[in-house]
Amino acid sequence: MAESVYKVIELIGTSKESWEKAAAAAVSRAGKSLRDLRVAEVVKLDLQLDAKGEVEAYRAKVNVSFKFED
Repeated sequence: MAESVYKVIELIGTSKESWEKAAAAAVSRAGKSLRDLRVAEVVKLDLQLDAKGEVEAYRAKVNVSFKFED
């Protein structure tokens, strides 16, 4: 089996509806410009608040790995 190398990048997805949709948005966007996506790992969840302290958006920090090619 040939050896492989993977690169990991950190993305932050946002959604007005849920953390799941925020994470999916990050992965979906990554898939438009990166090939051979392998793993997506949610590493942090947080909320963006408005001036009144109300939830404005859900945010998911996601590490995405893809096959590294020269």
